[in-house]
Amino acid sequence: MDRSAQTIALVVAAGSGSRMGGDLPKQYRQLAGKSVLAHAIDHLAAAGVGHIQVVIGPDQEALYHAAVGDHDLPSPILGGALRQHSVRRGLDMLASQGGAGNVLIHDAARPFLPKEVVARLLTALTTSQAAAPVLAIADTLARAGAALGDAVPRDGLVRVQTPQAFHFEAILDAHRRWQSGEATDDAQVARAAGLEVAAVPGDAILEKLTYEEDFVRAEARLATHLTTRTGTGFDVHAFCAGDEIRLGGIRIPHGRGLSGHSDADVLLHAVTDALLGAVAEGDIGDHFPPSDPQWRGAASALFVEHARSLVEARLGRIDHVDVTIICEEPKIGPHRLAMRQSLAALLRVPVGRVSIKATTTERLGFTGRGEGVAVQAVATVRLPETI
Repeated sequence: MDRSAQTIALVVAAGSGSRMGGDLPKQYRQLAGKSVLAHAIDHLAAAGVGHIQVVIGPDQEALYHAAVGDHDLPSPILGGALRQHSVRRGLDMLASQGGAGNVLIHDAARPFLPKEVVARLLTALTTSQAAAPVLAIADTLARAGAALGDAVPRDGLVRVQTPQAFHFEAILDAHRRWQSGEATDDAQVARAAGLEVAAVPGDAILEKLTYEEDFVRAEARLATHLTTRTGTGFDVHAFCAGDEIRLGGIRIPHGRGLSGHSDADVLLHAVTDALLGAVAEGDIGDHFPPSDPQWRGAASALFVEHARSLVEARLGRIDHVDVTIICEEPKIGPHRLAMRQSLAALLRVPVGRVSIKATTTERLGFTGRGEGVAVQAVATVRLPETI
């Protein structure tokens, strides 16, 4: 693949989080139901970065896979003892795979990345080989020991954030030439190699999560800026010849099957519509037209995963899904827990956020006559207020 014009994000997630305390590195901690690392990845993807590569620390493979779930990412790169070592290894690996046009180097501990910052960085790279987001310093600066010392002039001083953006070959060469031990960031490595680093406006929301109080503030910010949306779904499938049906991704032996263009999983179809409704993205037929032969016999799990990805792309979270199955047969009780577990896995939520109930229509209507199965679904999601 020709990557000469591609922008790749290198996410540094190799730290031990020693300043945070505890056994779990901060990039793998949960924040509003999702790992800090997953937040960073989702924000990069929402900013239009199509290729994201993560660098992790030794012995962090299990933590990494639990944190990213089934995000479609290349295998992580193992970093080194220092941040600069980790970035160097990441860049070397990318170079062995064909390199890139530009690279964004980002700290996983800065999970909230406005897409406007990425746009400013990439615009700066059209005239510079390197760029970094910065914020002005508003507080008084002073030297400190046992007592407060003299004030330090803050004129001309800024706080430097990530992601930092570079022409790939330029920053690769800079890291290969670096011989000064630990570097605080990649802009320092670039400047040491003679590169001029353009400064672009950063954003306060990009602040690094370092201490416990940072997590408390981040949780409060997320809760304040999310709004609740509710979507509903309803679907029906008729019985046909067969010896099993699928409900919630589970095979249930039965004297008949269910008729449908895909695998006719009426429960997953209803849930898909509920999720699409919550994010105002039409209905299942808009995304998977029954007239399209590629969906003939397709696993309905694909439909749910697509709808879930639309929620995630909007930086939202699925709070709860409630499903009601309406049929005379088969008996749902023996399969209820397996269906809940299957659906929870597809939605990437704890099983406690998935409810599945069953009822009949007292022998009334088409379900009462045993002609098919109907399902109602309600999905509750939270999305950023600006979406």
